[in-house]
Amino acid sequence: MTIKVLVVDDSSFFRRRVAEILGADPELEVIDTAINGQDAVDKVRRLRPDVVTMDIEMPVMDGISAVRALMRERPLPVLMFSSLTYDGARATLEALDAGAADFLPKRFEEIANDRQEASRLLQQRVKAIANKRVRPAAPATPAAPGRPLSSRVGAPVGSAAAPVRSSAKPALGEANLPGRASGKRYRALLIGTSTGGPVALQTILTQFPADYPYPILLVQHMPAAFTPAFAQRLDSLCKITVKEAQHGDRLQPGTAYLAPGGKQMLVDGSGANSRIVIREGDDQINYKPSVDITFGSATRAFGGDVLGVILTGMGADGREGSRMLKKLGATIWAQDAASCVVYGMPQAVAAEGIASHSIPLNQMAEAILRETHRH
Repeated sequence: MTIKVLVVDDSSFFRRRVAEILGADPELEVIDTAINGQDAVDKVRRLRPDVVTMDIEMPVMDGISAVRALMRERPLPVLMFSSLTYDGARATLEALDAGAADFLPKRFEEIANDRQEASRLLQQRVKAIANKRVRPAAPATPAAPGRPLSSRVGAPVGSAAAPVRSSAKPALGEANLPGRASGKRYRALLIGTSTGGPVALQTILTQFPADYPYPILLVQHMPAAFTPAFAQRLDSLCKITVKEAQHGDRLQPGTAYLAPGGKQMLVDGSGANSRIVIREGDDQINYKPSVDITFGSATRAFGGDVLGVILTGMGADGREGSRMLKKLGATIWAQDAASCVVYGMPQAVAAEGIASHSIPLNQMAEAILRETHRH
């Protein structure tokens, strides 16, 4: 069965280009195009596509408003196209908050070496989000006390739910919640994620108290233009401090360091002397930043005194870094399949027994705090 796609953009040239790329894949069928957000909402009602690709800036109704309308009326996966600018980053993050599943830069040459590679990436991203069940939008997330809300905030994924408990061993990707805290000693929390990660990280980190006792390293696959805006957004919403990591930053408790896009973040030193090292991205490494590289460097700084968490995302980045940490005694958790936008990275660590638990997104913060903060 083919995946039915509605392409939305006010540029006729871009509509044709996206439609041609998607139509070249036998698993994808472009059933129609729309010229603005209102046109998209009307056609979704009538045509019932499986996925929508959506521009942000359009007349009549912009892409963010259209996503909000779709999430209220008929939630479905939406892939946003954005510009690689600071303003484009802020708008894209707002669209993800509103319910969009993923995003790509509108200028394909900024994400790929050639047209063929860019075409494959677009096709893969549409197929990756196509079968994801999308929940209706939830109430907005409030800003942390004392912090200004720098931009409008939409719905975090998930809602409070009773823990899933079963005496039987859960199948791969099913909820497998930790019980009481293990009592293990920790020195850092590491989180790696990709597709669906911005909303997942916001959902988790907004629940952390200001006195969280360990430094937090965040690796989110994201372009260089996006990470400053994303760090500022998280900082405005969270009680903890969130910043884009800079070379030489000394790791502090209660502070989350977001790996800068296009570069690699490592940890050097140990204990009170631990510092961030930022290196230029290597074209031989697929991901910039890479979860594997950050997690691997943490083995030298922290040994096994780490809780590593792999959240929603395509591919298997994080598997080898998590394996290295696990061998030293670190605790590795994964997000469960049902709450992932794309169950790729968590599956990679769960399938090989590296992750000891698979936890729903809406229960991840509680589990982390119970394990590391003694709450």
